[in-house]
Amino acid sequence: MAGIDLTAAPFHLDEAAIVWVNETRDALSPRDKLAQLFVLLSREAPETAMDALRTFKPGGITRIYSGDLEAEIGLMRQIDTAGPVPMLVSADLEGSRMSLPFGTEVPNPLGLSAVDDVEATTAISTIMAEEAHAVGLNWSFTPVIDINQAWRSAIVGTRSYGSDVARIERHALAQIAAFQANGVAATVKHWPGEGYDDRDQHLNTTVNPLTLSEWEQSFGKLYRAAIAAGVMSVMSAHIAFPAFVRELDPKAEAEAFRPATLSPVLNQTLLREKLGFNGLIVSDATPMAGFGDWGPREETIPQCVIAGCDVILFSDDPNADLMRLVAAVADGRLSQERVDEAVTRVLALKAALGLGKPDRAEPSLDAARQVLGRADSAITARAVTARVPTLVKDVPGLLPLSPSKHRRVLVFSSGAVQPFAPHPLPLSLPDALRAEGFEVTLFTPELSVNPKDYDLILYLLAEETLLTRGRIFLNWAQLTGSVFGAMKRYWHDVPTLMVSLGFPYYLHDAPRVPTYVNAYGSNEAMQAAVVEALLGRAPFAGTSPVDAFCGSDQARY
Repeated sequence: MAGIDLTAAPFHLDEAAIVWVNETRDALSPRDKLAQLFVLLSREAPETAMDALRTFKPGGITRIYSGDLEAEIGLMRQIDTAGPVPMLVSADLEGSRMSLPFGTEVPNPLGLSAVDDVEATTAISTIMAEEAHAVGLNWSFTPVIDINQAWRSAIVGTRSYGSDVARIERHALAQIAAFQANGVAATVKHWPGEGYDDRDQHLNTTVNPLTLSEWEQSFGKLYRAAIAAGVMSVMSAHIAFPAFVRELDPKAEAEAFRPATLSPVLNQTLLREKLGFNGLIVSDATPMAGFGDWGPREETIPQCVIAGCDVILFSDDPNADLMRLVAAVADGRLSQERVDEAVTRVLALKAALGLGKPDRAEPSLDAARQVLGRADSAITARAVTARVPTLVKDVPGLLPLSPSKHRRVLVFSSGAVQPFAPHPLPLSLPDALRAEGFEVTLFTPELSVNPKDYDLILYLLAEETLLTRGRIFLNWAQLTGSVFGAMKRYWHDVPTLMVSLGFPYYLHDAPRVPTYVNAYGSNEAMQAAVVEALLGRAPFAGTSPVDAFCGSDQARY
């Protein structure tokens, strides 16, 4: 295709691969070309999933893996028979609880940033990529290069590498290199940059409020670095960037707030022309309200492709959305040239991943078990995880804990709050303390608390990034069971500790809590690492990748 150099970064295709791309594209029917532009969410049982894929024949899927490794490998072994072209299989490889159910437990990005060791990030990212590739994944919608500036944001939260641009850059580039060296295409998101608006794109079109010069020194720097490093894809998000739009059209009104997913100005003019990105642009999930805010799907689905997205991510009704594209081609809104350009990039990504090679190895259950069961991966992950817990403050010198001083412990806990779980999941940390000789009582609303009955109050919170939550905050009434309980503070009577296994900003709601620890994630390995640090058997080696005091000196004391 004119305008797409498939020999250049990030594809670097040789002559044989370019021939495969062109011949494959030209052999597709008009309907199958359009289907190649869809990546669908797949969470059904393998047999049901295959029926849906054979019917629609999408360009790829985002697979929500079950814990049944044998069944998942079986699906991956037959998935390429579902359509005319091998499929992209994607996931959000973000670590912690956004990991493969049978994979090694690893820290999330904010945890890795607390360690701030590029070699550690490379090691963890390599484990993630090797395991993902072994179970059939070839594309990850990571790393997240958003900036934790608006600390109230529940959607950036623990998914980003923090608030320092240089720190984000070095860890994101390490992950890109590790993923793509191990057969997994990386994606940087969320274009054109999130983290200065504390709202959630699942609920609103959010706004990047920076001036052009501010953007160039932050997100511009990050995206240029990722492109120079050869990142294969960029996720265009439901985020507006009015400063750039108004630079071109000072009179722009509502159009200044058009999300990037629907904006040729942000995708074509800024990302492709000014930043020189030649790879694939994938939309963020199109069922999100930040996309749907802008019109009916009869308009927005074709506009997504017209605006420069090569892949439409997710659909609640794929056949209806496909027909919306057919209608847009028929009435001239969506040109066949633009369709072919998008299909070319989809196929180029597949070719760059080796999906067009006839001798490509299929996923194997034995090979997957071997990779997933590597002892050295577990050892490496535990060693890095041990370096994550961060002691934000310990005003009274409470730590380390010991059963001799703090035997009777009262725990107030939210449990592990998850986006798709109907109820919080139980945490293992209280049981780990029991195993160390502590007498642990879990608070329930029926319990009448007498401070004299306890040697330690432990507030244990576990809320990682949560989509559609709007806000993460310390809900004192929910935590303590009543309005009256919400107003009680025990730390003048009993030694008190607050531990966050997720969101790092609870000091905004509890500025006077005397001892506070951030661990950024709540998987089992992280809980074990926190216990080791609390008992003084391991140091608190993490350094805050964000301002845990939320800009307030009040919380430091």
